[in-house]
Amino acid sequence: MNRAASVVTLVLLAGLGMGATYLVHHTSAARIATEQRLIDSRTLLDMLPPDSYDNQPLEQPLALDNIALANSTLLGGYLATKTGQPSAVLLRSQTVGYTSTIELLVAIDANGKLLGVKTLKQAETPGLGGRLADWPNAWLQLFTGKSRTDPADTDWALKKDQGQFDQMAGATTTSRAVINAVHEALRYFDEHRQQWVGSSVHE
Repeated sequence: MNRAASVVTLVLLAGLGMGATYLVHHTSAARIATEQRLIDSRTLLDMLPPDSYDNQPLEQPLALDNIALANSTLLGGYLATKTGQPSAVLLRSQTVGYTSTIELLVAIDANGKLLGVKTLKQAETPGLGGRLADWPNAWLQLFTGKSRTDPADTDWALKKDQGQFDQMAGATTTSRAVINAVHEALRYFDEHRQQWVGSSVHE
């Protein structure tokens, strides 16, 4: 009897232990996921003016999945809205720099103007192309306010390539890759503008 009682006690203790472990894991996983969403929100949404949207853009992904373009790949995107109307699109773009792949976030308002460009991942040469990771980033801010047609297609290049943009010092290849990726993101937005934000232009 004592032996049977001991077995039952051990089984109960093991069950309680497993239940407690599951509960702690489940609770922790939910908390970690919530914290990660907050981190992602801060990282991905800080280029959008706070009063420009009232939805949760990360919960409104666009139907994009590894869209291969000439010089880059669109990994995904999100739609920001205000009072139910599209206000901006965020596109995650990946391109190849000098020593690494570079992942960018390109924010475009409903009129097709760039709200900003931000580096999400890179492993370029420290002190040269690696400066792309700085935030805020003076060189990436050169793109703010530009659009698919401003400047013209041929001007979306480095000045040394007869384009409009300066390069990051000592980082020609990285600079070219980013310019091409941003331009392609704008072109893709223009081609899908009707689908994503409609055709009306708001001043």
